[in-house]
Amino acid sequence: MIRRKNQSRQNKIRHLITKLNPLSPISEQFRTIRTNLQFASVDEELESMVVTSSEPSEGKSLTVANLAIVYAQQGKRVLLIDADLRKPTVHYTFRLDNLTGLSTVLVGEESFNNAVQISDVDNLDVITSGPIPPNPSELLGSKRMKHFIQEANRVYDLVIIDSPPVLAVTDAQVLANLVDGSLLVVRSGQTEYETAGKAKEALERSTSKLLGTVLNDLPKKGSNSYYYYYGT
Repeated sequence: MIRRKNQSRQNKIRHLITKLNPLSPISEQFRTIRTNLQFASVDEELESMVVTSSEPSEGKSLTVANLAIVYAQQGKRVLLIDADLRKPTVHYTFRLDNLTGLSTVLVGEESFNNAVQISDVDNLDVITSGPIPPNPSELLGSKRMKHFIQEANRVYDLVIIDSPPVLAVTDAQVLANLVDGSLLVVRSGQTEYETAGKAKEALERSTSKLLGTVLNDLPKKGSNSYYYYYGT
């Protein structure tokens, strides 16, 4: 039983390539994504964005975590928020406590400052999801969520929000209306073209700009895979 619990815990530990090996080709791809995002928002400074996927298991959460790290490595003060109040993973990725977080702030049980956790990456702070609430969409669409993002924007250079898949629930669309832009993650060999198109259309209906799409896990010659960015 103990061995199985340890195996389960190990499965939830996610390795962040941009932190462990910042000189790797994969880390360079994340820096390319960062550069392209800066070009995509050239007319207005990008202060907040939502990262989502069309469906589950497309690599969204690892993409957003590594993207937050490369922005922090650039010297920006970054806040990563886990707004996936259904299947949160950021606390596993950064090995943080999840007793308090976004959900406890939105229901008034915790203050913004007390919910912020310092990661082991310089310039990167994290707000985990907190306990999973019974009404995620209502919390994310509330006035408190709008004020929460405004407060975060006053303190940080960039706020990056990890949201649920856009076609599964309405949460990503709700959040996209509160930020400067959205980024869509799809997985090579898994995400169907029609599905990606529907996700793109859903995000384009929000008031924020669709910044682009990350094609994740594109195979290359050799044993490794990498991330590739293309605009929409």
